[in-house]
Amino acid sequence: MNAPTPAAAPLAMPAQDLRRAPRARFARQSWRVYAARLLAFGGAAALTVYASDQMLRAFDPEGVNALQLALRALFVLTFGWIAFSGCSTIAGLLFPPFRAQGDPDAPLTTRTAIVMPVYNEDAAASFGALAAMGRGLAARGHADAFEIFILSDTRDPDAWARETTAFAALRRQMQGGPAIWWRRRTVNRGRKAGNVQDFVERWGARYDFMLVLDADSLMEPETIVEMIRRMQAAPRLALLQSNPALAGGTTPFARIQQFAGAVYGRVVARGVAAWQGTDGNFWGHNALIRVRAFAESAGLPELPGRKPFGGHILSHDFVEAALLRRAGWDVRMDPDLGGSWEGAPPSLLTSAARDRRWAQGNVQHAALLPAAGLRMVSRVHFLIGIGAYLVSPIWLAMILVGLALTAQSALLRPEYFSDAVQLFPRWPRFDSERMAWLFAGSTALLLLPKALGALEAASRPELAARFGGRGRVAGGVGLEIVLSALLAPALMLMQARQIIEILIGRDSGWKTQERAGSVLPWRDALSAHGGHAAIGLGGGALLWLVQPGVLVWLSPILLGLALAPLLSRLSGDARVGTAMARRGLLDSPEDRARPRIALAAEAAEATIRREMAAGLADLVRNPRLLADHAAAIDPRAPLDPQRDGEPALARLTAAAKLAAAPSCEAGLGWLTPAERAAVAACPELLTPGGRARLAA
Repeated sequence: MNAPTPAAAPLAMPAQDLRRAPRARFARQSWRVYAARLLAFGGAAALTVYASDQMLRAFDPEGVNALQLALRALFVLTFGWIAFSGCSTIAGLLFPPFRAQGDPDAPLTTRTAIVMPVYNEDAAASFGALAAMGRGLAARGHADAFEIFILSDTRDPDAWARETTAFAALRRQMQGGPAIWWRRRTVNRGRKAGNVQDFVERWGARYDFMLVLDADSLMEPETIVEMIRRMQAAPRLALLQSNPALAGGTTPFARIQQFAGAVYGRVVARGVAAWQGTDGNFWGHNALIRVRAFAESAGLPELPGRKPFGGHILSHDFVEAALLRRAGWDVRMDPDLGGSWEGAPPSLLTSAARDRRWAQGNVQHAALLPAAGLRMVSRVHFLIGIGAYLVSPIWLAMILVGLALTAQSALLRPEYFSDAVQLFPRWPRFDSERMAWLFAGSTALLLLPKALGALEAASRPELAARFGGRGRVAGGVGLEIVLSALLAPALMLMQARQIIEILIGRDSGWKTQERAGSVLPWRDALSAHGGHAAIGLGGGALLWLVQPGVLVWLSPILLGLALAPLLSRLSGDARVGTAMARRGLLDSPEDRARPRIALAAEAAEATIRREMAAGLADLVRNPRLLADHAAAIDPRAPLDPQRDGEPALARLTAAAKLAAAPSCEAGLGWLTPAERAAVAACPELLTPGGRARLAA
């Protein structure tokens, strides 16, 4: 077998100085972009000012107190958030982004690396997707224009063995296709961003472009080629972001997200792309990047201070896009690029766990807002990312202030006559009709993107047919709104808690992402959501006794909290998802007609899974698997350099234990995690001669 990595082609990627702006020239945006910005931001501001005035008018202007002012301030923040979303969607309809497609006959004159960072992932699933994409590109005559690079940060020794043996199986499948390489870092410095930077610094000069994927990414070969042609035709374009759809999930939670993305995602993406123009953003995956521009302009510095605010930048993608744009490069999202997918979180709790890391990374962006030379829209991207997580505690605070006002009106007797001389009593005034209109307007703005997406899907016969008809679209939208509304209160409380944890200094760590669903045991469901259920049931009972009128308004929130343990338990149950699929509930187009590339990926995954190891023990039983694993190990860095002398000691103690064990398989059970890592790094320990030599 050939070497697992190619010859080095280093490319420097220096960390950028955030205090000094580079010299850069920027082309003017088109009039459509400025018009979209005026509508999205100006329209949202105008609506928010009007709604704020109406909120204040609803209360007695002579008796406004601190709680009412607090409610108004919180209302302005939440209303402004949903007003911007609605106005952005309208901007995309009125001023859709114009994107010239690449010349379909243009040859590919560049070399592109398809890079997939992995961290303790399901190797068969990830590598199956790479096999489908690679063979698809080869079938279209583009094998020589691409190379595939698997960038491993895996730490678990059994997952490491699965990766190396899956890599060998993948290479056997890719005969005649693009060259494919695998590299595992011994030090996970900088997490995913550091993984990609390590690739650029070691092999970046070998490639013109890199297509960055996640472990659950899948893209049509035609989409990949079209992206390359567009970038070849635009020399100042450094990053081209596709609009990946969610697909492949089988749980109820995944189906909700997949259906919502399929119906509403297009109109939302058009709106975002309309006001971004060439001041675009990066979502971390399914994007094409010009390698030299990335190396010169997007090296991430370490932030000063302690975690969670200091250290390595977690949400690196936003920052890399901002740095590219700061240097004068164009960054763009083309929402018309179809054939791009990613996986959805399988359950409510896995979504919350993923959100915890993103929340910390996005809040960390507050320290980057003053960076020199950033484009204003890049700063807006940072603020939007921060707001996406602050909106939950703001929403929660608004509910609590509203309840405090309710308690105040119920417990405090109004004073009709003051000490001053007056002929008539002063009756307290509250304009309930005005408040009802404000609530209705807020709800309409909140649902506007969903309504526009549903109207587009229903009004286009060919698109409606992909969902199973207009009736399926309408029924699915109604069901999605109800289920999302029930899940939202628990998500609100979990995100509010996450923000508090971040602000008091708790780091999120780096955990393996869970991509497969499972039935949450009742014990875990009650542990995670027992407090939510107690708030829902207790709050509902209290309002029933004290203010039943308020209970009507808060019933969706209280019901969602009361049902949170059950909803969370069912959200990751693939059996429930299968039952929904049999009835066509929340079907996305990809559920009803699997894309050919997805079927090819599943077939490749099945073949790889049959040929790969399940863990270290399989390397002992199967000489071919041991040879595959050994062929992928870099002899220049066989051990993880944790502390001075520790890797060598772990190797020696592992050799001694394996030599003393009645069998090698039994000996693996005696090893500590550090010793198992040493065995994975030194597969010679799994052979009798190697154990004897190293133990001697």
